[in-house]
Amino acid sequence: MAPSLASTVDGLEPEGAYRVLARAQALERKGRDVIHLEIGEPDFGTSRSICDAGIDAIRSGRTRYSPTPGIVPLREAIAEDVGRRRGIQVDPDHVVVGPGAKPHLFFPTLAVVGPGDEVLYPDPGFPTYEAMIRVAGGVPVPIPLSPESGFSLDLNALRSRVTDRTRMIVINSPGNPTGGVIPIHDLEQVAQIAKQHDCWVMSDEIYSRMCYDGQSPPSILALDGMPERTILVDGFSKTYAMTGWRLGYGVMPAALAEKVSLLLVHAVGCTAHFTQFAGTEALLGDQSPVEEMMAAYQHRRDVLVDGLNSIKGIRCQKPAGAFYVFPDVSPFGLPSSAIAESLLEEAGVALLPGTAFGQHGEGFLRLCYANSIENIQRAVDRMRSWFEQRERK
Repeated sequence: MAPSLASTVDGLEPEGAYRVLARAQALERKGRDVIHLEIGEPDFGTSRSICDAGIDAIRSGRTRYSPTPGIVPLREAIAEDVGRRRGIQVDPDHVVVGPGAKPHLFFPTLAVVGPGDEVLYPDPGFPTYEAMIRVAGGVPVPIPLSPESGFSLDLNALRSRVTDRTRMIVINSPGNPTGGVIPIHDLEQVAQIAKQHDCWVMSDEIYSRMCYDGQSPPSILALDGMPERTILVDGFSKTYAMTGWRLGYGVMPAALAEKVSLLLVHAVGCTAHFTQFAGTEALLGDQSPVEEMMAAYQHRRDVLVDGLNSIKGIRCQKPAGAFYVFPDVSPFGLPSSAIAESLLEEAGVALLPGTAFGQHGEGFLRLCYANSIENIQRAVDRMRSWFEQRERK
């Protein structure tokens, strides 16, 4: 018999999106036609200029070890971009680059959260939040989102669950799975609570460029007194369609950046050298591919929201950001997991139950509209047929 495992990994589970993807692909191997609305991955390719920068870097020998926090040109470009978009000054020494954004969720959490520390996080929210808290030995404290306020945090719940053991508050705006954007007055309340209780704020802003109708999401990093207690997490996967390049970053106080760099060096050594040159080009180069992609997503969002709201019994808010919709299907009286499973098996539409993102996601589904208008319309037609059949039973 093998030795036992540590209790910190006992409750780890795979992301629901990957589980549904595997099931959908198994059905496709049997000849089934499945429309994929489950995985949060852009269906656009990485732009030519970014690819060329990565290829040129490989050809010029940029295939060796690089500095653990990231190459200086990329860190400078990130600092300038983050600062300009948020109206503040950001020092490159506060920037740490890593292989994807997830290391900047995990490693800062390991650096600031100890056994028994409480961490407040959004529910429904990205599953990695609870995982990273548990691995650090912390106590996850879910905070429900408020559909009535566009899926911002329930501030009353937040205030009631902060204690003297609260070590960090996690926020995500625009958010996964809801597409909600936290308004500035709510961020000001979160900042006040964080300063009052002397705790960290981790602001996951991976969808910060994915905001619609001419809006820009506010950032808690820009509020007075927050740069010294905020960990901003962002990356290149969503905005620049670079999911497979594995490139992300964190912006944090210099002392924390130093510790996170130490965790990175012992865990992964460094980020791929040539990938960082591609990332530098992404930030400094032509932004028109991003603008075109965002325009396409906004059109898809509108088509999907209108289509879902045309199905009797479904209520779907129009999300302000990201590339997800989070329709309310609670009137049908079935667990969201059962609805999601049946839609895949019977209608050939792969999507996620709201409970894949926490207990407060019950009664909702998550659909990613990183797919063509044609497939989105086909998915809506299939869902309408399925729900109408349920209503007749």
